[in-house]
Amino acid sequence: MDSNQETEASANTPSLPKSVYKDPDDGRQRFLLELEFVQCLANPTYIHYLAQNRYFEDEAFIGYLKYLQYWQRPEYIKFIMYPHCLYFLELLQNSNFRNAMAHPGNKELAHRQQFYYWKNYRNNRMKHILPKPPPEPVAAPPASVPPPPPVPPSTIPVSAVPPPQPAPSPALSPMQYAIPHGSALPKNDLRTSGVDRRKRKKEV
Repeated sequence: MDSNQETEASANTPSLPKSVYKDPDDGRQRFLLELEFVQCLANPTYIHYLAQNRYFEDEAFIGYLKYLQYWQRPEYIKFIMYPHCLYFLELLQNSNFRNAMAHPGNKELAHRQQFYYWKNYRNNRMKHILPKPPPEPVAAPPASVPPPPPVPPSTIPVSAVPPPQPAPSPALSPMQYAIPHGSALPKNDLRTSGVDRRKRKKEV
């Protein structure tokens, strides 16, 4: 009777595999491949490529994306060089986002917003990190100081006043330094010379 119960119990329990698969390099190759794939998700163009080729319609691939969320744990996140990939990995858990990324316009929008984030993140972050300077102390009103004694008016004798200086002559303008009218110096103007330059070129 006991032997029959043991055979029935063994038939109901699933048989364990004889040999459990073990990576030959202790999972190093798998770790590197999954790290590379997760970091590729930081690129909206790559996500658009996956959507265009209908990877997001495969249930196994969606399950793989759920499995990759372990990269958000502290012991794995230290290996991530492009933290945007974790943000996109979280968005890819939503079917609406997966369907939207198949459209080129949405891909461009995500890429543009990512660029603006990179451009302004440091400045915006520094506003919250750097300590604000203390407010300047308000100057206290001065204590009541007696006004200075009035200065008696002084009389200056007329002889002490210096004589008025003649007004300086105005500076000459640049045109006044030019050759005066009626000058005997000849003008070298090629336009009024008697030689026709076109004829001179032909002669040469």
